[in-house]
Amino acid sequence: MTLTIDTTVHPKDAAPLAARPWTRHYDPGVPATLEYPPIALNALLRTTAQRYPNATATIFFGARRTYASLYRDARRFAAGLQRLGVRKGDRVAIMLPNCPQFLIAFWGALEAGASVVPTNPLYTPREVEHQLADSGAETIVVLSRLYPIVKQARAGTRVRNVIVTNIKEEMPPVLRLLFTIAREKKDGHRQPFRGDAGAVAFPDLLAPADPTPVEVSPGDIAVLQYTGGTTGIPKGAMLSHRALVANTLQSRAWFTDLEDERGVIMAVMPLFHVYGLTVAMLLAVQSAAALILEPQFELEQVLKDVQKYRPTTFPGAPRIYNAIINSPLATKYDLRSIRSCISGSAPLMIETAKRFAELTGGHLVEGYGLTEAAPVTHCNPLFGEGKQKVGSIGVPFPDVEAKIVDLETGERDLPVGEVGELVLRGPQLMDGYYQQVDETARTLRNGWLYTGDIAKIDEDGYCYIVDRKKEMIDVSGYNVYPREVEEVLATHPAIMEAAAIGVPHPIKGEEVKAFVVLKPGTTATEEELIAHCREGLAPFKVPKHIEFRESLPKSLIGKVLRRQLAEEERAKVR
Repeated sequence: MTLTIDTTVHPKDAAPLAARPWTRHYDPGVPATLEYPPIALNALLRTTAQRYPNATATIFFGARRTYASLYRDARRFAAGLQRLGVRKGDRVAIMLPNCPQFLIAFWGALEAGASVVPTNPLYTPREVEHQLADSGAETIVVLSRLYPIVKQARAGTRVRNVIVTNIKEEMPPVLRLLFTIAREKKDGHRQPFRGDAGAVAFPDLLAPADPTPVEVSPGDIAVLQYTGGTTGIPKGAMLSHRALVANTLQSRAWFTDLEDERGVIMAVMPLFHVYGLTVAMLLAVQSAAALILEPQFELEQVLKDVQKYRPTTFPGAPRIYNAIINSPLATKYDLRSIRSCISGSAPLMIETAKRFAELTGGHLVEGYGLTEAAPVTHCNPLFGEGKQKVGSIGVPFPDVEAKIVDLETGERDLPVGEVGELVLRGPQLMDGYYQQVDETARTLRNGWLYTGDIAKIDEDGYCYIVDRKKEMIDVSGYNVYPREVEEVLATHPAIMEAAAIGVPHPIKGEEVKAFVVLKPGTTATEEELIAHCREGLAPFKVPKHIEFRESLPKSLIGKVLRRQLAEEERAKVR
């Protein structure tokens, strides 16, 4: 599918190529600038279905869907949503793992003119309730075994439609039967919802019907992607159709080895996360590639699927690549189909990239992005010999500009090699945070996105992250914000004060550690407090260690100094 279309949309006041020295380090075939069609995101699926109707769209436990089939059911789902009263601009939340139903619901919601609100299936009722209430979602699509969570969370929100699907619905017939016998009763995948107000089965929305046409413009919001940004306060980044189309085309340009209808992409990164959404699902649809859908990261299953379905592209995170290279299972399977991988969410160690390349023969490089940029902005060149720089997140994507500004005011540009805040400009930036005017003003200034990451840029334009976002904890690529953990701890009757930080972990990157001060005369154990956290936090947010203290370090105005706690932990390691 061609990347160049007549109408050009570029960032306002974009710097000339002479001011973007990094473009000379691009792989051959990667253009310095692209043309972006003024289309809605769902036009990508429509175009692919028309041009490559018989191409494989999804592979799920051996079951395959073509692009014609995916587009047909997305349109039927859109018509089903309209029958439920969904109108242009409404929010449709999707709380599903990687499965064909996610794609049908996502593209169907866009066809109906709605905005999608991806929701983490690991969230607790409290977390789901916040996201539904803040986004104003009136419809949610959920896995059957997670239905009780949504049923509890929807109270106090505007949700009136709950569309329920069972993971087995898209499995091959034999596997579907085995799943029913072996797992459904044990794991509780079958949950009663019939008769509940507003609850409807997913297949009921797939009755043959055409949706009422809805005019969607590039500036409309396609996805409301929740993130803590640079402050840790959950808020919805408004990603327009224009922004997601732009980042999809930028990503396609970077993968110079990806040919229409011939690519196979491993989707182990969750599609409810913007990285998996763009670099796996949207890239696959734009290039008519087959998407191997993994509902969760089960190492041996992923290795089996690599050998069987021969993915060429494998976007992931260091924890995934580390798990593969450190497992004796990896040598039992043929992984040589893999050609190109971009690693995101955490620093990529040189040894990891080296050993993965030896194992697969593919190219693994580090990239960088953030939700507010839909998400990818930087990457090391994939194929150019000697163009990858160890420890660097690479160079900006086509049409992305990057610079370093001073930490005090954010208004003074810093020269090569100096450390400051990384700021970005490009066609894929968010429109702002939903109903968060002040936060938007702090993050988007004069067309530039202030990332909150401390970095430096060398003379070739390669960027190096010096420090993580302020106090954010990165657990296996998932963002954990200290305030969320501390608020849950504070609800325990024995706790007077609490602070949470990230501590290093060899596989996850970081894990959560909490420090607590108990109220006088009370007692509590580490196990008790961890169990308390499990009731209000997703598993990856739950502290793995809790340290009891008589007091916490504070500033003169009484603010707990998390950075001091983190430095004390680093000193212990040293």
